Amino acid sequence: MPRMRTVDAAVKILELEGATQAFGLPGAAINPFYSALRAHGGVNHVLARHVEGAAHMAEGYTRAAHGNIGVCIGTSGPAGTDMITGLYSAIADSIPILCITGQAPRARLHKEDFQAVDITAIAAPVTKMAVTVLEPAQVPGAFQQAFHLMRSGRPGPVLIDLPIDVQLAEIDFDPETYAPLPVYKPAATRAQAAKAIAMLTAAQRPLIVAGGGIINAGAEDLMVELAELLNVPVVPTLMGWGILPDDHELAAGMAGLQTSTRYGNATLLASDFVMGIGNRWANRHTGGLETYCKGRTFVHIDIEPTQIGRVFAPDYGFASDAKAALERMIEVARERKEAGTLPDYSGWVADCTERKRTLHRRTHFDDIPVKPQRVYEEMNRAFGRDTRYVSTIGLSQIAGAQMLHVYSARNWINCGQAGPLGWTVPATLGVVAADPSRNVVALSGDYDFQFMIEELAVGAQFNLPYIHVLVNNSYLGLIRQAQRAFDMDYFVQLGFDNINADDTIGLAKGYGVDHVRVAEGLGCKAIRVEDPNDLPAAFARAKDLATEFRVPVIVEIILEKVTNISMGATDIDNITEFEPLAETSADAPTALLHLL
Repeated sequence: MPRMRTVDAAVKILELEGATQAFGLPGAAINPFYSALRAHGGVNHVLARHVEGAAHMAEGYTRAAHGNIGVCIGTSGPAGTDMITGLYSAIADSIPILCITGQAPRARLHKEDFQAVDITAIAAPVTKMAVTVLEPAQVPGAFQQAFHLMRSGRPGPVLIDLPIDVQLAEIDFDPETYAPLPVYKPAATRAQAAKAIAMLTAAQRPLIVAGGGIINAGAEDLMVELAELLNVPVVPTLMGWGILPDDHELAAGMAGLQTSTRYGNATLLASDFVMGIGNRWANRHTGGLETYCKGRTFVHIDIEPTQIGRVFAPDYGFASDAKAALERMIEVARERKEAGTLPDYSGWVADCTERKRTLHRRTHFDDIPVKPQRVYEEMNRAFGRDTRYVSTIGLSQIAGAQMLHVYSARNWINCGQAGPLGWTVPATLGVVAADPSRNVVALSGDYDFQFMIEELAVGAQFNLPYIHVLVNNSYLGLIRQAQRAFDMDYFVQLGFDNINADDTIGLAKGYGVDHVRVAEGLGCKAIRVEDPNDLPAAFARAKDLATEFRVPVIVEIILEKVTNISMGATDIDNITEFEPLAETSADAPTALLHLL
């Protein structure tokens, strides 16, 4: 039997499980693991500037492609606690990442040793498993179980904590006979699929709500196939955006209080049946449940049994992996189509298409400072169908989700439930690391951008190029808009007179942080735009710079300080539109279907 250090066995298991991309920071208590990484040589590593950033990079890497599992590595104490936000973000969105931390020697865990903290107790609520391995011989089993749990059922993160003396210990381990544990996923039965299809086809105006669980299952093509077989419109959740291309005839727009289209909400409210697949009925999607549920029959299919009935009781629900459920429902639908027993929903689809053609928000404004709606209009022009967008939270993300167009699954990568500020830069770097050949565009407001701005240096150091659209209104815009309910504008202004600003800064004077200088100081390229008519040239220049220098390129756009973005406080039938709506095609020139 081969004999080796536990860390050498652990790194070999990473390779055998297919997890060959890590993000992290070395430190005294994790140096043995790093020595194994160096000796092995087959696991790529990106050095982050902050361990929270490394965790978000691992998230971005996992989210970028089906089957990916990002790995985050840190030393003892604060490295583990820094990972917690990333673990929370990952478990909330069903994202498998593996976090590995160093730890004080076993004999000193109870002695308040330097940087010794009970990280497993801290991480337990936001992981599928958090364990401090106390016996060296258990290390292979702990890693094997970690991958099994990350992939089984509802995916999610795991943390493994390794005391330094456990890392240094030698064990017997035979990598030639190692095999991953079988993955468990619940699967729909034929009877369940038949009942779901029967309930859908009994409706006159059915919809399918397509959630992120479909993308996690790698089942987006099956979702399109089922929708086309049934000729039923699809409303994606924010996490499922892109499952159907936005310009597909059956893509009915998003519904919700914030990240929604006018036509998406109108179509959901006009429906009489909703089948949710791989979704969790998030409150920003449903709004008030009385309005959302009234007059509609619901079927809910999700991989996690406890999701069924968690938010409201569906008329029928069952636990299944989205891929398995879609496969069974396609079988049933195909048989019924061949038998001629599927209803004709062409009239309903035509109604949905008419809403999609007529219910638009205005995007074309020529104001200086720039109105944010114009930014997304120009992004639709500048970036092609293959563009992959990354964003997290704020008015920038909400407006982007209302006005941008997405054409493929995983081309909108968004932190959904947790929404931590600062997520966008490191997550985007993880996305780029997963596939540097893709066109990646990040979208941030100035506060999100400032939270983990130091991670831009990682993109410069490791040549991870992408374009970062930074919409700068020098405000906590979403919080300011929410404070309107309290008749205040309190501690949400980010502007100040920067003593280093000079005459070249233009309209950005008084906006505070000079993002262009900071980005350039971190090894990136940056462009500032103050006139909306300069946006096309700026985006074109950014593409050229990213290609030439292979670093992140920031396009900072100086916005008007106050713009209220369309959203509702309670119900999806009561969305407040703060700006004039589109009345002609010139008002929304990049809409998917044009007004006359």
